[in-house]
Amino acid sequence: MLPNLTLRQLETFREVMRSGSISAASRTLLRTQPAVSTMIANIEKELGFSLFQRERGRLTPSPEAHYLLEETEEVLERMGRTVRTMAEFGTLDRGHLRIACHPAASSFFMPRVLAAFLNTRPNVKADLMMRASHVVEDLIASQQFDIGLAETPPARGSIEIETFEPKCVIAIPKSDPLAERDVITPADLHNYPMAMLFEDHSVTIATEKAFAKSGKTLNRRFVLRTFLPALELVSSNLCAAVVDRITATTSPVTGAVFREFEPAITSSVAILVPAHRPASVLTNVFNDHLREHLRQIERPIN
Repeated sequence: MLPNLTLRQLETFREVMRSGSISAASRTLLRTQPAVSTMIANIEKELGFSLFQRERGRLTPSPEAHYLLEETEEVLERMGRTVRTMAEFGTLDRGHLRIACHPAASSFFMPRVLAAFLNTRPNVKADLMMRASHVVEDLIASQQFDIGLAETPPARGSIEIETFEPKCVIAIPKSDPLAERDVITPADLHNYPMAMLFEDHSVTIATEKAFAKSGKTLNRRFVLRTFLPALELVSSNLCAAVVDRITATTSPVTGAVFREFEPAITSSVAILVPAHRPASVLTNVFNDHLREHLRQIERPIN
């Protein structure tokens, strides 16, 4: 049977070796001499042999005691490092975030959210992966990433989904007279050149329905895969574009302004986390941080 030694026994043994006597070790450890003597005796009992020669009240360590001291120092140092690291996990000063993000939020929104979160956490590492929304969904479902931000997927047993429904806005060239209005409708954009996403995107479908219902002509000049390029085209006075609020609130373009669009069109996004694996403390706190930023984008932009 292997010896069963506790950390407290090892700490006591180390102090006896360092100080050279039971009495000195007891003073350092703030324990009685009989308690320290009993601890050493129990260690020797567990090992099955003596670690010290006892002569006239003095302890002389055996070669085995010196070997055990080396091993004890290593064990206690490693345990100390582990305890310190776990304490840092608890205070969010250490850890690793793995984030998967759809294109609309990956260029500016998520890097800004992550930068704000890590600003005071220099020892936290992060992976930020940009992928299409359906790929983000699979990465979370397979537990390869801790947290995802994507267009809201259908319900799936392997993913927990928290949905947000921010309203889209209309991007208009800054020099256009329409920029003076607070709210813009399809009637204001009759035959106006527009930049839009691909045909089966939910925002494109909703925009087409809004124009059709109002009886106005939708002039689709540009067809794009993501919202961000549309803002460069708008800024160049080439078109207008119905865009998601994440893109609008974080875009660096200066030649476009954003106004509310009626009827309301939403761009549904969701925070995704694995359903069958507990999240780390760090992931949970970052989730709260991300949630707050998603709520903030619903505020008026201009």
